[in-house]
Amino acid sequence: MVLLPQYLLELKKIGYSYHSLQGETVALQDVSFGVENGEFVAIVGPSGCGKSTLLSIIAGLLSPEKGTIVVNNPDGTLHYPKVGYMLQRDHLFEWRTVYQNVILGLEINHQMTKERLDYVNQLLKDYDLETFRDKRPSELSGGMKQRAALIRTLALGPQLLLLDEPFSALDYQTRLMVSADICHLIRQTGKTMMIITHDLSEAISLADRVVILSSRPATVKKELPIHLTLQDDSPLAARYAPEFQDYFSQLWEVLTDENRD
Repeated sequence: MVLLPQYLLELKKIGYSYHSLQGETVALQDVSFGVENGEFVAIVGPSGCGKSTLLSIIAGLLSPEKGTIVVNNPDGTLHYPKVGYMLQRDHLFEWRTVYQNVILGLEINHQMTKERLDYVNQLLKDYDLETFRDKRPSELSGGMKQRAALIRTLALGPQLLLLDEPFSALDYQTRLMVSADICHLIRQTGKTMMIITHDLSEAISLADRVVILSSRPATVKKELPIHLTLQDDSPLAARYAPEFQDYFSQLWEVLTDENRD
């Protein structure tokens, strides 16, 4: 007997177009896949294919013109999961300290409870920012700014994290370290995460499954489950797993076939 996946969210034939005086640009067409509770899903595809548009639809910032999103919460309820959306830039305010930046969402949503503030303080410790809580963003490195931006996102307790190329602005060495640390810490929380990345190595080392989108109008070209045999389960160690190169080759082949098409 084959058990079907228990999806937290299931996208069914999602379609979306941008409209202007010059005409219609179809961004997404019949995009269908699911995201299991606690799963890490990486989304890759050609530049401009609609990856960020898809995340904006999942976040509720855009409404799909076609298709539906089905919700299956573990407790059986049908409410839409609480979403945290982290963009490419940190968008920290220079006139606020690190601490004042990370509690901004709590202030706006009137959730400055002791429990929430205690959680923020714990996150500052976990992400090695406790000693920088009274600093300004300009006093932080790029990696530290991204950590602060993530704490601001996590402070509201989202069920689903959406990350739109959150490490792309960092230099390569910093990107390796920060992405590995951040995603390892997120895994410990058991949260569900979707991340957009152009870095195939990053997708393989971080994700449980990679969804490959075609060029615009984007549809799902392939889904590749990732199973790495490792003694050390860190994202950095994943790059030395014996299966890593084969997964990279499979992703590269699908994407280069797309370019040839």
